[in-house]
Amino acid sequence: MTCDILITGTGMFAGRIALDLAATARDPVRVVIAGRNRTRLDWLRTAGNARAAMFGTPARFATQPIDLLEPEASEALIRAHRPRLVVQAASIQTSTVISDGGSRWTDLVAEGGLSATAVFQALISGRMAAAISALSPRTRLINCSFPDVVNGMITEMGHQVLCGTGNVAILSNVFEGARDGLPDGRLRVLAQYQCLAPWRLAPEARTGAFAPRVFVGDRELDDPFATFRQCRLTPEPAIEISGASGVTLMLALIAGRPWQGHVPGPNGLAGGYPVRLQGDRLALDLPAGVAEAEAIAWNDAFERRNGLTVSQGRACYHGRLRALLEEAGWPHAGGFDLAALEPVCQDMAMLRDRLMAQPSARPAA
Repeated sequence: MTCDILITGTGMFAGRIALDLAATARDPVRVVIAGRNRTRLDWLRTAGNARAAMFGTPARFATQPIDLLEPEASEALIRAHRPRLVVQAASIQTSTVISDGGSRWTDLVAEGGLSATAVFQALISGRMAAAISALSPRTRLINCSFPDVVNGMITEMGHQVLCGTGNVAILSNVFEGARDGLPDGRLRVLAQYQCLAPWRLAPEARTGAFAPRVFVGDRELDDPFATFRQCRLTPEPAIEISGASGVTLMLALIAGRPWQGHVPGPNGLAGGYPVRLQGDRLALDLPAGVAEAEAIAWNDAFERRNGLTVSQGRACYHGRLRALLEEAGWPHAGGFDLAALEPVCQDMAMLRDRLMAQPSARPAA
């Protein structure tokens, strides 16, 4: 049986995508949700079909129980469903790590940044990308697991990825919803995922080092923090926006309609950009006067200051994150070959387990 969209994962992020597809589809779309939590699968199928009936949309939902970490799980799903689009939303590291606390592991992520979790985020996504390359190269992949960084890892491993969801699209949609008083013109945003952090703070605590670049038409705003002072994100993952942000793109791709918006990691690029859908491909849609090389370098600079970059088949850590991994005694703090992702992930899991067993050294809030 073929399907239009295969969603892998049953967590809150995958659920938001599925249920928003159900409510907003204008053209027929067949969705299969795959994961190992049978109770959650049953609910998402039931709720998805109920919401489609509620809103009168031509979306239909089915499920497949499968442990995505089992060998050949991704290949089995591709063979069984031949999806036109895979939306990979499963990970062995929960996104709530950004707001959790209480252990040395959460300390490391809070101080070193989310790229501490990149190998966890890349594991299932990398396996799925490899399965698509081998069995169904026309299938498109949207990776929802830390796409600003992981999508570059996927392409460096020799596979294709369309884009991710969330991150830059969180900010672009927040700003679009708060643009009263701004002049007419398309709003375009350049933003790497690290640009989200200031918007979780009170307005007076936001600083320019992590400001996104925001354009109305082709004119860049001088101070986005001042222009959108009233906007604020939750400390937790903003799933109400991020999970939903890719839905219009998914439906446009399946229906063959044009689309423009914002995505992280288009075609494996680092960070987030304004884009246009051209057939089943994405192209950057930058303001006049901003060259592609400039936009890419601006996004890439965030991870070069503190995070993880990829080049020539190798991942390298930078800044405070590298120092913290070295202090923790992790053997790959100096970087690793992407071909060795699987054993590196096992080593990172051992580090996480060790640090999770140690209480936080950060002062209580």
